[in-house]
Amino acid sequence: MTILFYDKTFEGFLTAVFEVFEYKYSDVQIVHEGTFQNSFFAEPIEIISNPEKADRVLKRLEKQLEKDGIQQILHAFLSENADREKILLQIVNYALNHPNQNILKDFSNPDVMQLSKLVKSVHRESHRMKAFIRFELLKDGLYFAEIFPDFDVLTLIITHFKNRYQDQKWLIYDSKRGYGVYYDLTSVEIISIDRPSSFGESQKNELLDEKELNYQKLWIEYFDHTNIKERKNDKLHVQHVPKRYWKYLTEKKIL
Repeated sequence: MTILFYDKTFEGFLTAVFEVFEYKYSDVQIVHEGTFQNSFFAEPIEIISNPEKADRVLKRLEKQLEKDGIQQILHAFLSENADREKILLQIVNYALNHPNQNILKDFSNPDVMQLSKLVKSVHRESHRMKAFIRFELLKDGLYFAEIFPDFDVLTLIITHFKNRYQDQKWLIYDSKRGYGVYYDLTSVEIISIDRPSSFGESQKNELLDEKELNYQKLWIEYFDHTNIKERKNDKLHVQHVPKRYWKYLTEKKIL
């Protein structure tokens, strides 16, 4: 067996896919650096990301699967599922073997079904991030939000927040993956922060603007006072707002 290991990026994965077909590997596995392990029974090959090779794969797939198909492949990749490389490689192979067919509509194929499930999960998570992310005003005038999504959806929600908050500087930081998106009123850039994997609540409060702390206190009090205990329905509440998203909501905090 031949093992191709890449740098965790989508471009790196597409480069690996290109190499599979360029060198006609038959018994091959694609893994990223975080999961690669040496084996006496496999030949490991490091894949260096190549924009040209990745672009050739994208153009070939887009011609057959259209832009929606490329988006589905990207969403499945961002799922970080342990079998994503295997599933996507089989999808690509299936597509190349049926050049006149949009194979992503063939739900009788188990790999297409699995890809569809991954896409739905990632789409649902990105939609909920748009709904539940809450910015907090820092002392330097920056609006900051820390997130811990189940999937790597940060790049999927950039356009939404850029269009919605064009008049303020903001930073959304994914503590689970150690990178963030910063908007400076003109453009967006991907950044990394030299901090622990997560910001402690006391540490964060030291950075918050006094107006923000007052606002949060008032909002929590308002939420508490308008809550009618006799009509409380925890089951329905959790159904619409799962507990794993409560950490984003101001009204769920205890100051």
